[in-house]
Amino acid sequence: MHKITLSLILLLSVSFGLYAQSGRKMESKPKTEPAKSADDELNESNVNPDGETVEGDVIRFDTALVMVPVSVLDRNGRYVPQLRKDQFRLAENGVNQKIAYFATTDSPFSVVLLIDTSGSTQMRLDDIQDAAIKFVEKLKPTDSVMVMSFDDRIQVQCKATTDRDVIQKAIRRTRTGGGTRLYDAVDDILRKQLKTIAGRKAVVLFTDGVDTTSHRASYDSTIRLAEESDAPIYSVDYDTSGMGGGMGRGTGGRGTIFGIPIPTPGIPGSTIPGSSPGDYRRAVAYLHALANQTGGRFYSGDTQFGIAQAFAWIAEELGRQYSLGYYPSTQGKDGERRQIKVRVTESDLVVKARDSYIYSDKSKKFSQVTRLVN
Repeated sequence: MHKITLSLILLLSVSFGLYAQSGRKMESKPKTEPAKSADDELNESNVNPDGETVEGDVIRFDTALVMVPVSVLDRNGRYVPQLRKDQFRLAENGVNQKIAYFATTDSPFSVVLLIDTSGSTQMRLDDIQDAAIKFVEKLKPTDSVMVMSFDDRIQVQCKATTDRDVIQKAIRRTRTGGGTRLYDAVDDILRKQLKTIAGRKAVVLFTDGVDTTSHRASYDSTIRLAEESDAPIYSVDYDTSGMGGGMGRGTGGRGTIFGIPIPTPGIPGSTIPGSSPGDYRRAVAYLHALANQTGGRFYSGDTQFGIAQAFAWIAEELGRQYSLGYYPSTQGKDGERRQIKVRVTESDLVVKARDSYIYSDKSKKFSQVTRLVN
C-alpha cells in the first residue's frame, strides 16, 4: 500500500514538473510579428515627416516631399478659404501629380518673427514692438510664434509657443544693440531654427535691410539657402533714418546727413556700411529676393501706419494659405529645374504658388520661384 502511494506521488510530481516546464517554454517564446520599419508606421498612421496628419493615402518615393504654399484669390483680390483637396490640381513638367499632403487654411501655423534691433532702430523700437505685438494679435489663437532679434548678437527671445503673454514679453524684451548681423541671422533661421518647427511655417523679417557686421554668411549664401527653404519669408522694410517720412529714401540713402554719405574715419573715400545710396538699393534688392525666392512678399513700412498695415496683410495671407505636398513621380537630375503648375477647378479664381523648383541630389532640397498664376 505504501509502495503504491509513493509511486502515485512520484508520478504526479513528474507530470506536474513537465507541465510547468512546458508552460514556461510557451511563456518564454511568445508568438512574435516582424518588426515594423519607421516608414511602415508612418504609412499606417498617415503622418508626414513633420509629424502632421496627412489627408488621404501616404505614398513614399525615394525622393523628398515637395512642399507648395498656395494662396487662392478671387478676381477682386479677396482670399478664398474652405477649398477642399479635390479642388486642387498639381502638375510637374505637365504631368499630373498625386497630392500626398494637404493642409487647409484652418491648420495651425508657426511664425518665426525676426526683429532687427541694431543701433539704427533705437528711435523707433517702441513703434516696432507695438506693431509686432499687434501682428501677433491678428494671428489665430492656435498659431505659434518664435521671437528672435538681432543686432551684433543673434538671440532667441522665446521658442515657438501659442502663449500670447510669453510672446508679448519676449517682444518687449528686445533691446537695441550695435551692428547688424542680418545675413548671419537669416542663415541661423534657415539652417537651424526652421528645422525645429513642424508643419506649416513662415518667417516674418522686420529690418532696415542693411547688413554691417555678419562674419559667417553673405548676401549670396543666404539667398541660396532661401531658394531651398519650404517656408515663405515675408520681409518688412522700414526706414530708420530718424526723419519719419523717409529722408534716407529721398536724399540718397539711410545714414546720410542731408544726402551726403558719412565717411569712415581714417579710410579716405570710404563710407560706413549702410550710409550710401548703393547700400540702400542693395538692401532693398536683398529683401525683395528673400521674398520672391520663397513665395513670400516684400512690404515697405516707412511710417507707423505702413508698418502696421504690412503686418495686417501678412497675418491675413498666412491665415488664408493652403499647403500642398507631393512626391515627384519621377526622380530629378541634380541641378534640373522642374516646372510646377497649381490650379483649382473653379476657373474664375487666381492661384498664387511657386512655379518651379531645382532638384539637388546632395541635399534633396528644392529652390523655387513664385508668381501669380492662373
